[in-house]
Amino acid sequence: MKKTVFKCLKIAAVAVFWIGIWYLLYLVIDNSLLFPSMHHVLIRLAQMMSTSDFYITVAQSILRIFIGLVVSVILGALLAIPSAKSRIVHMFLSPLMTVLKATPVASFIILLLLWIGRDIVPAIISVCVVLPIIWTGVETGITETDKKLLQMAKVYNVGALRKVRYIYVPQVMPYFISSIRSSIGLAWKAGIAAEVLSLPLISIGKQIFESKLNLETVDLFAWTLVAIVISVVIEKLMVVLVRKATSPAKLSYERRAEI
Repeated sequence: MKKTVFKCLKIAAVAVFWIGIWYLLYLVIDNSLLFPSMHHVLIRLAQMMSTSDFYITVAQSILRIFIGLVVSVILGALLAIPSAKSRIVHMFLSPLMTVLKATPVASFIILLLLWIGRDIVPAIISVCVVLPIIWTGVETGITETDKKLLQMAKVYNVGALRKVRYIYVPQVMPYFISSIRSSIGLAWKAGIAAEVLSLPLISIGKQIFESKLNLETVDLFAWTLVAIVISVVIEKLMVVLVRKATSPAKLSYERRAEI
């Protein structure tokens, strides 16, 4: 009970600190057009949340970016397996991942707008951003798997499926979860940036662009706050889902020794 209260107090103290920083900046800048007060932003946010259009817009953006995120996680993991086992496969995939990591997101967005429809651009941009991170994390986890456990499995003729479940998955999981945590925020930011440039009919990015175009700074801050909150929530949910999905494979070294 004391730990819970102490944790809540720490969270409250951090929140008060940053709200105070926001208020000080508002007082120093003294121009609502450039930097609105939190009070006005929250009022505007409450107004937006009272309409059905707000939830439709949020749902559309989440769907686009989440599809790209899921595709990139699955594809990155599948590509990492042969890449970790074969140096030749790694040599062929490595340049692609380097290009995806090094190329500016804006360049990808503009090229995709020339090639395909605007509605699918955010999802593909999320794939381009997340794929190298997942590939690197999973590949590293596989290559760093404890060799002694693999030798033990070989000596006792452990089947391939049991080896994957009880050795590889627990060893790779910390790298996988770390990659997801690193990539979700990037995927969301890149996806919103893609929406701002590609302007899908119903999207958070379009709302941000129109707010900037019409100098509605309060709306701009409100939609940005929405994007931040959604990013944090999606990250927490994804990590929890991945952990629950793989929890049967999280065994102690003593349990693994029994196989």
